[in-house]
Amino acid sequence: MFETLQTAPTDPILGLTSAFREDTNPDKINLGVGEYRDSDGKTPVFAAVEAAEKRLVDQKLPKTYLPIDGTPEHGVAVRELLFGATSDLAAVTAQAPGGTGALRLAADFFHALFPKARLCLSEPTWANHPKVFQAAGMEVVTYPYFDAATDGLDFEAMTAALETLTPGDIVLLHGCCHNPTGVDPSIEQWKRIGDILADRHLIPFVDFAYQGLGDGLLEDAGGLRELCRPGVELFVASSFSKNFGLYRERIGALTAVASTPEAAQVVLSHLKIAARTSFSNPPAHGSAIVTEILGDSELRKTWEEEVALMRNRINGMRRLLVQSLADRGVEKDLSFIERQRGMFSFSGLNPQQVEILRDKHSIYIVGSGRINVAGITPHNLDYLCDALASIL
Repeated sequence: MFETLQTAPTDPILGLTSAFREDTNPDKINLGVGEYRDSDGKTPVFAAVEAAEKRLVDQKLPKTYLPIDGTPEHGVAVRELLFGATSDLAAVTAQAPGGTGALRLAADFFHALFPKARLCLSEPTWANHPKVFQAAGMEVVTYPYFDAATDGLDFEAMTAALETLTPGDIVLLHGCCHNPTGVDPSIEQWKRIGDILADRHLIPFVDFAYQGLGDGLLEDAGGLRELCRPGVELFVASSFSKNFGLYRERIGALTAVASTPEAAQVVLSHLKIAARTSFSNPPAHGSAIVTEILGDSELRKTWEEEVALMRNRINGMRRLLVQSLADRGVEKDLSFIERQRGMFSFSGLNPQQVEILRDKHSIYIVGSGRINVAGITPHNLDYLCDALASIL
């Protein structure tokens, strides 16, 4: 039967990395894949992670299975990071293989128990979002988000669309550092979004992949916490790939908030079924690292400092990129790049310009024009800006 198959299309983002690796140009730059790079262009291993791993080795932990939903300690650590140590929300957490695994776990839950519910995504959104939910059998629709004319949030169109959704629909929101645009709502706008979702009986689903890389760990959770109201029901998909540098460990979590502790436990029972029939049990190493760091004051302080260094470097490169292009005589107002947050920027480059950058300059960017600002370094900034100035 395999003889009848056609080659599947290459992933639009991960496929860029393959092409980049095969490029022999010594000046090549990869601004596509979503990994953090330091000022030397390397993806660092956090000092806090190294210290935690040494402790874990010394503990000689067994290699037995974890519970289906992960360890209780990991769940507590995740919820405190999301909602604060004093939160009294009725919430439960299931560990998942990465943020993507958390999304799929939620998709299987919704499709099995609420088959008529639609999943509503921002336009644009992360390229893998619709694929994950469609693969689980969910109907996917979109709501307006980005205003190309202002390079900002089209808040009026967004809220108008949310007010037309059917009660019971699930609305996926980026908790911070929106991927791919880098454009986030203000706290006041988050309040308005929360009002609409509550009034329309819509289920918020927050994809929280970049906590700490926008304005701060606490600040970046502000939007999520605005959605947490008495009697609220919501889901949060956490990823620790970026803010712990644990990309290949595939560590994420799905947290459900219910109106009562009893209802939360019922939700968890169904999440366990979804996990058992998908990946059976979660991996242990990444969750043990995160739990060790968040549960130890010394390691946590080191980790928070490292996250701050990442955030400051990204925001600093945003400023340098804008200034360097202006110095080269680029007349287009690119100040929006400084206002954006997180690793990604919707640069405004069109597919033709992206193709020229790849073919002529060996600069690899996603076709939508999304660039990974963390891939820009002091060493490649001049080469990048010269290439950008030649096409802008």
